[in-house]
Amino acid sequence: MTGTGKLLRLILRRDRVILPLWVFLLGILPQVYLSSFEKIFTTDAERLDYAHLGAANAGFVALYGLLPGDSMGELVVWRAGFVPVMIGLITLLTVIRHTRADEEAGRSDLIRATVVGRWAQLAAALLATMLGSLVMGLIVTASMIGGGQPAGGSVAFGVLFTLSGWIFAGVAAIAAQLTSSARGARMIAVLLLGVAYVLRLGGDISAQGDGRLEWLSWLSPIGWVQRIFPYGANDWWPAVLGLLFTVAALGVAGYLLTRRDLGAGLLASRLGPAHAGPGLSSPFGLAWRLHRGLLLGWTGGFAALGLVFGGVGGSVVQIAESSSGVADAFAKIGGAGSITDAYFTSTAGICGLIIALYAIQACLRIRDEEQSGHAESILGTAVRRTAWAGGHLFFALLGPAVAMAVEGALAGATFGDFGPVLGASLAQLPAVWVLGSVAVLLIGVLPRFAGVAWGAVAVCLLLLLFGELVEFPQWVMDVSPFTHVPQLPGADFTVVPEMVLVLIAAAVGGAGLTALRRRDIPA
Repeated sequence: MTGTGKLLRLILRRDRVILPLWVFLLGILPQVYLSSFEKIFTTDAERLDYAHLGAANAGFVALYGLLPGDSMGELVVWRAGFVPVMIGLITLLTVIRHTRADEEAGRSDLIRATVVGRWAQLAAALLATMLGSLVMGLIVTASMIGGGQPAGGSVAFGVLFTLSGWIFAGVAAIAAQLTSSARGARMIAVLLLGVAYVLRLGGDISAQGDGRLEWLSWLSPIGWVQRIFPYGANDWWPAVLGLLFTVAALGVAGYLLTRRDLGAGLLASRLGPAHAGPGLSSPFGLAWRLHRGLLLGWTGGFAALGLVFGGVGGSVVQIAESSSGVADAFAKIGGAGSITDAYFTSTAGICGLIIALYAIQACLRIRDEEQSGHAESILGTAVRRTAWAGGHLFFALLGPAVAMAVEGALAGATFGDFGPVLGASLAQLPAVWVLGSVAVLLIGVLPRFAGVAWGAVAVCLLLLLFGELVEFPQWVMDVSPFTHVPQLPGADFTVVPEMVLVLIAAAVGGAGLTALRRRDIPA
């Protein structure tokens, strides 16, 4: 463990922007829900009607989990039911970034050449991530107590958030030992996260019905933490189960680390063919090979979101009719259209913000290829820089379009209003491309700070969550490109703001490509 403290300080320095952002934003999110609910539900009857309708709807149960009670605190916990998945995704990506990704890039060789113990790098990555999760849990607890909620339930709520991070940090630590590539480790960890979510979903929906498959939720770490039921049962046994799982996962990861060589994985890599096929004869073919798994994974996830959002849409009218506050909240989001129009406006905006993460991830693959040395091998041939980068950028444009089209089509088909819902989803694309173009600009002009592109999504999320609550001036809200997207399907479609966003994305992205063409590689 020698050198763990110094490596921990290095990780905190590298993540000095990203780590505080996700810790603060996710930590304060329950307080945002609490403030919103206090404004929406002006009477206890409205809150009770909302709780009963939400608890009885299979779509809501699939998305958020079970709602065992109807108090304000329990409603907030239930509304934050998808947040453990977000926490798990962020923590597993963070751990893999500072372990397997550093090994793949060669940084671990330099670190291990100094006075550093064998477990130090893994321990530092886990400590940074788990401390971040702990701080996030403390923010949840303090903010909910400050909002007037019971202290016991608020502590349990904070534990729920903390354990969500700890559990999947352990999962990521194991995945990092299995493969020799960061991409492979991410795929394994994200797949396990998806399986955990599906098991929780299946068990909870069964619990709502005959209960024959309710046991599936107990196979899922997400199911464990949600069954703490803060502000209700405050059951600590699922928390103990999650803590034991974390300890066991960390122990397994540490043992597996001793069973492999630096840079290698426990799962043997398959030898590729001696000669590349015709599909790899162009920069586009190579980009397809590198991006296809990511594209298929995101598309599958958005297909599931489309089915859930479409299924929930049928109950939105009932919920809005039970509470004038809910109706007013949807009207603020979706304008003057019907309640269902406003609902699909909000879901399209949420999906647009999420898929912007894919667009930035696809753009940053250019920087990853540069840092790994792969770009030099490619550009040493007759391939031009713009053609090489363009192959990756094609998927930054195509991927969001495919995922949003699938989500909108399935949501519209499930709800029974195909065209307008699909149009609302596709209308988000210019705003998504603007955020992707910011990543391209940073790669070209300030390549060392390319990761700051994630901050653009964080700013948009901050404005979405707190803009109305804090009453930011309109010019601040206009910083987010999603503010300028037509609020379909309730509003009339106007082509001017869409074209302006497209032109901004083209100009910013073009400037980034020009800078990339003129600078040194690697830089």
